[in-house]
Amino acid sequence: MTFALHAEWTKLRTSPGTLALLVVVVAGTVGVSAAAAACSGPGCGADLPKLSLTGVQLGQAVVAILAVLVMGNEYSSGMVKVTLTAVPRRSRVLAAKAVVVAAVVAVAAAVAVAGSLIVGRLLLPTHDLVLRPAVGSVLYLVLVGLLSLGTATAVRNPAAAISVVLTLLYALPIVTGVVTDPAWQKHLQQIGPASAGLAAQATTGDLVIGPWKGLGVLALWAFGALLAGGAVLKRRDA
Repeated sequence: MTFALHAEWTKLRTSPGTLALLVVVVAGTVGVSAAAAACSGPGCGADLPKLSLTGVQLGQAVVAILAVLVMGNEYSSGMVKVTLTAVPRRSRVLAAKAVVVAAVVAVAAAVAVAGSLIVGRLLLPTHDLVLRPAVGSVLYLVLVGLLSLGTATAVRNPAAAISVVLTLLYALPIVTGVVTDPAWQKHLQQIGPASAGLAAQATTGDLVIGPWKGLGVLALWAFGALLAGGAVLKRRDA
């Protein structure tokens, strides 16, 4: 496993777009959070900790792209054959990729969330630091990365995988929002990966799902995607 982890870390570290994507995760998250925290109108919302972490909704898209490319680039370039020759146990390959993606995203997410909180504190003097939304946001981004990695492994096409993940993160909440039946709308919000997972940021109001339960729902999505990806990786030719 040590060899597989070292190999995956080396591939990710030396990939030309990795550093740029990580910078965008941090800069984009902090920038959007700053713009949201600068809001002063009545429609800005009373949940100041959540408001100061608005940028996570942009950062998740970049995290998804980064995680998809970790596996998607191997299929598009044909390098997956070399990888599976060097590490014949395919489950070990996916596990190593998952560990590396989770670690890298966790570091970038921690920096991005910390920056967002600092900006929020400067722009919103009445904003009290609440630990749970910050920790929840970091975990949320890590789980989005694992969901994206599993999807890319199952779909085996970077563009298609990115489309699937972004649909789940952005289009599904929009569709849920236009559902007219309140009971169905609440149920869809409780099972949607983004709407459930982002409940970890909320500190006020009536929540459709508890913060940690919401992260649990997203974790199930990520686990399911990795299981599906692992099954495809094991059964199909590279």
